[in-house]
Amino acid sequence: MAKTCAFKAEIRQMLDLVIHSLYSKKEIFLRELISNASDAIDRAKYLSLTDKTIAPEAPVWGIRLTADAEAHTLTVEDNGLGMSAEEMEEALGTIAKSGSKAFAEALKEGKETNIPELIGKFGVGFYAAFMVADSVTVDSLRRGEGQKPVRWMSAGDGEYTMDDGSRTQPGTAITLHLRKDMERFAEGWELRDLVRRYSDFIAYPICLTEIGKKKDGESEGGKDKEEEKPLNTMTALWKRPKNEVKPEEYEAFYRQTLHGLGEPMRTLHIATEGTLEYRALLFIPKSAGMELMMPGNKHGLSLYVRNVFIGDEIEELVPAWMRFIKGVVDSSDLPLNVSREMLQDDAIIRKIRADLTNRVLKALAEMAKEKPEDYDAFTANLGDFVKEGFHSDWENREKLTELLRFRNLKDGKFTSLRAYKDAMAEGQKAIYMLTADTLQSAQQSPCLEQLKAKGYDVLFLISPVDQFIASELYEYDKTPIVFADKGDLKLEGEDAKKELEAAEKELKPLTEAFAKHLEKTVKEVRLSTRLTDSPCCLVQDPTALNPAMRRMMEAMGQEVPEEKRILELNPSHTLIKSLLAETDEAKRDDAIDLLYGQACLAEGTLPPDPAHFNRLVAGLMR
Repeated sequence: MAKTCAFKAEIRQMLDLVIHSLYSKKEIFLRELISNASDAIDRAKYLSLTDKTIAPEAPVWGIRLTADAEAHTLTVEDNGLGMSAEEMEEALGTIAKSGSKAFAEALKEGKETNIPELIGKFGVGFYAAFMVADSVTVDSLRRGEGQKPVRWMSAGDGEYTMDDGSRTQPGTAITLHLRKDMERFAEGWELRDLVRRYSDFIAYPICLTEIGKKKDGESEGGKDKEEEKPLNTMTALWKRPKNEVKPEEYEAFYRQTLHGLGEPMRTLHIATEGTLEYRALLFIPKSAGMELMMPGNKHGLSLYVRNVFIGDEIEELVPAWMRFIKGVVDSSDLPLNVSREMLQDDAIIRKIRADLTNRVLKALAEMAKEKPEDYDAFTANLGDFVKEGFHSDWENREKLTELLRFRNLKDGKFTSLRAYKDAMAEGQKAIYMLTADTLQSAQQSPCLEQLKAKGYDVLFLISPVDQFIASELYEYDKTPIVFADKGDLKLEGEDAKKELEAAEKELKPLTEAFAKHLEKTVKEVRLSTRLTDSPCCLVQDPTALNPAMRRMMEAMGQEVPEEKRILELNPSHTLIKSLLAETDEAKRDDAIDLLYGQACLAEGTLPPDPAHFNRLVAGLMR
């Protein structure tokens, strides 16, 4: 006899919370119902090991979706454990009463081992059905001897009705009477997509029956269309032993599931046990995808809990600089919020994040050592992410420092700080660097002339990210890092110092004339031995912003404090010597403007008055 009951607890408010606030996407309901069905099969299989009445017929375990587009209904059916009337009233009549959780706790209290991994935890997933349905009917028959079928019905309005059921096969069928604006969930194409997205790795086959669908070649009077081929693959690649997975399977997963381009550069198949248990499948791509270039895009790994898809772009699992990594993480221990859509801050997350980061850093270090040509290709395409990590990830800065690569002066190839130091010339006491916009402008900088003459190599910082890390590069392995366009390089010997002192006395009138004419533009005019071929160059104070960084900040609309630079003159250059003899002050000032404009162009900036500079060049050509 049917009876109508009121839900326990403040059910109306609770249902309203589940339907309108708990889940961000209505399509999640199918993931929850399939997860519950998988749990029911797990429980039946486990109990059947000791109770032969549970499954005497040795069933083929599975889940079936039945979609009736005309009736606007969707049924999710399993042949799992099923529920008795008492269990149904207890499980479905009380929100947040999770049968899976209670089952696992009961087994633990009985000191059982080898407990199956159950997905349900909070006991609210079932009620997600009311997000898309006006009413829900549950028919169930508990496995075991002497059990009777039972039916549960509710419109989610604070009451439910229980009655005798008519089900003859053990298991549970949940029928959703879809709302008018949710009728797409009775369409096969929609269900196939959702199963592939959220439940592809559920361990049991999920099959589909479409009621009233015409088969190929039928013109009218369509029949039910059953798809015996499962919608899901049922194989979680990351749970298989490494030696059983073929390279082409990794590549297919990378392209089809993670939407990677081409082949991955490296694959990391991770399985940890002990105090920290999780599995992961990570891929280091060969190049950055377009999604990494889009501002505001979220990035992160895909998360599965016991083969059930929770979400992608889970940023908590990896540091921001590692967003180029594609992959999945699966753990039964991760703390999810009640909707299973977000991670909660927890020590387990921090441990997994740290472990994943260390493994990626180790893989990159091994690639750099064993396959330097591959690492050079990685640096060319994704090296800026490592430099971002150097800037932001203080915990791993030492490891990231070893992974930094910069183009060099010697042959333009990528060079590590370690390789540079090991190849330093005899008597060289510092690592020399230079910031610039392009490799070509760096190679042609007049600031390098003295270093070239001594046979010293130079590392070039030419990417936008380099401009941010330049100020953080002070030393490497107790060797100071000196920027070739900052301060005094102090490379001259005693003889050169004496020659410079003599030149300073001889050219003092000229340096004073330069300083007077450029007093609004430069901080100081001085002679130096930095130059061997060029007449002059611009250098900065050691703490000043480099020109490339200044231009980038200005392009971003940021206010940059004015910092006057130092103009260095080459006392041995014929142009400088000839200006000393120039008696026409106007001609000398024009020459000073030309030389200063030339120094600006050499470092990649415009002269302060480009039109005036062009007129002087045109006049010189005439």
